[in-house]
Amino acid sequence: MSTVLLYLFYFFTFYAFLPGLISRMFGFRVFKKGLSDRHVSLTFDDGPDPVYTPRLLDVLQRYGVKATFFVVGKHAEAHPEIVERMHREGHSIGIHNYLHRSNWLMRPKTVAKQVRMTAEAIERITGEKPKLYRPPWGVMNVFDFASRSRMQIVLWSMMAGDWRESTGAEKIGARLSKSLRGGQVYLLHDCGNTFGADIGAPKHTIAALEKFIPEALERGFSFVRVDELIQTTAKARAKREPGPLRKALVAAWLLWERCFHALFRLQSAVPGDPRSFLFYRITAYHGETIPLADGDALRAGDKIVELHMNNGLLYEFGRKSRSPLQLAIQLIRAMEKAMPALAASVFLRGDAKSVKAVVGTSMVNRGVEQFGFTVADLPRGFFSVATKLYLKCLLSVIHPQGKDRLDERAEMLVPKRIAISANEMLRRYGDIAGEVAATSVESTDGQPA
Repeated sequence: MSTVLLYLFYFFTFYAFLPGLISRMFGFRVFKKGLSDRHVSLTFDDGPDPVYTPRLLDVLQRYGVKATFFVVGKHAEAHPEIVERMHREGHSIGIHNYLHRSNWLMRPKTVAKQVRMTAEAIERITGEKPKLYRPPWGVMNVFDFASRSRMQIVLWSMMAGDWRESTGAEKIGARLSKSLRGGQVYLLHDCGNTFGADIGAPKHTIAALEKFIPEALERGFSFVRVDELIQTTAKARAKREPGPLRKALVAAWLLWERCFHALFRLQSAVPGDPRSFLFYRITAYHGETIPLADGDALRAGDKIVELHMNNGLLYEFGRKSRSPLQLAIQLIRAMEKAMPALAASVFLRGDAKSVKAVVGTSMVNRGVEQFGFTVADLPRGFFSVATKLYLKCLLSVIHPQGKDRLDERAEMLVPKRIAISANEMLRRYGDIAGEVAATSVESTDGQPA
């Protein structure tokens, strides 16, 4: 019995607790609060409700305020005319699962189905695909980070506690006013027909907003949709220098980089050069069979050259890049220069003939086919999920503007396995590698090779 409880503890910790902790403490893959002096966002969960949502829309329309609605798919299908009105009046519409159920209590496939069904319902009604997602109660599991990569997960910075009738309009309004500051993302509800909520609670929310909205407008604040606040925040962060915390994280990561190189005895593609773009080690391959471009295949147990990028240089590239696309271009150019040096370093080894292929796992894999690499999806499982989280955390830390820049072209940053056979590398880079090797020997001993 104790073993079963231990497994349940591990499952809950890694499937549910840690993802929620990471997202709330470090903001990984989520948007909670914006960077703005005067912009705030009102967000409403659980609707649409046939009684309260139209009343709420009337209030927002009266004051010219735009908001964001995270709708429950089943409710949206039941009241498409309300969703259509939200869209027509310029509000943003996001996903709140098809049924209001916790992601902790559903399998990843079930959560994916819930999101897909809600997205399809919203698109049928509005003609637009939703890009924002808020899981019920803000609860996420480990697969949400990876599987929701094309959607922005939105949490909140201020919760008014308006799902209970006992809270009352006066208390809700006081909480809203007290917390009024730029960048705030308010969590409110336009439907009380969900577990733990009171059916009549939204009437108090609407009454509170009748006083809060004009007060905030008089104080010089503007109400914007969450997607607009996200864009404003991204621009603000792009202008800021990295703060002390990010600098400390970068320094710690680069220190770990040196420890990692020493621990696994990584070798520079350019012997003796710590600023080489590529490092490697010789090891055995573990994984599914990968077809190679020359017709051969890489199988478990084959000896490979395992590639590793220089994260120090990656950080420098990130500082100079204005977008993930530009970062990808710089990395491809660096790869183009590094491949002949890598080939020279490998082919000069005494055990070069036993190497079957060169293999790496990279988030920047667009265009590597031009260097002879085969690109393959990571096999599903824990390694795939862990690798995606690891590499996204890495790029979030090393890029000066953090995750906002990366999210601009997130589809380009999906980790995949890249591989090139040793024979293909020799065919492509053998002649250049020989020149590189000769130059390396000459610069070392002063004599022609």
